[in-house]
Amino acid sequence: MRPFGSQRPRLGSSTTWDRVARLYGLQLRLERPALDRAVALAGVAADERLLDVATGTGGLLHRLADRPVRPTSVVGVDASSAMLARARPLPDGWELVKADARGLPFEDATFDVVTAAYLFHTLDKQARGDILAECRRVLRGDGRLVTVTVSRPRSRVGARLAGPIIWLARRSSGALAGLRPLDPRSEIEAAGFTVERAAAVGGAGYPSLCVLARAVP
Repeated sequence: MRPFGSQRPRLGSSTTWDRVARLYGLQLRLERPALDRAVALAGVAADERLLDVATGTGGLLHRLADRPVRPTSVVGVDASSAMLARARPLPDGWELVKADARGLPFEDATFDVVTAAYLFHTLDKQARGDILAECRRVLRGDGRLVTVTVSRPRSRVGARLAGPIIWLARRSSGALAGLRPLDPRSEIEAAGFTVERAAAVGGAGYPSLCVLARAVP
């Protein structure tokens, strides 16, 4: 749930996220189950290059760094300098870059894998389409895209309890907007990908949907 530039559909402005960056880590444990699932779905090989869009404080990158096999070349991008500054040290060869996802500062076909965790459900449809187009542009050939979005709880009790929160989230432009459920699969396919797998994750973390898609050459 990271800010990207000044685009209106984000959860507030990047200035707002600069202010809350020091507190963001307090909720990272709720992201970890889905981040671990996303890393597993990505299946990044040591010789592949990965881009993490809206990396924030590097939550997904740190989960990837703990894997027994990890890529040697990784880039995380975010528009908030303060969020990037809160990231823990990363392995050699990995870097963090301040950038807007709507205009990624990379050449076409640069990466084998692009990840975007807890981003798309905080955007409107136009912004999602713009960023998905950029993800497709920087991917090589039939490269892979992995997304994580908030989803509805799967149990009846959970769904009933979450109902009022979701109702408020859909009408919020503040922090609650980060709890709006989204299934991005149709939009991912419209952006030039084939969805290969989707996995619901719940348990001790945010109810989430992890999607693995492959770019159509």
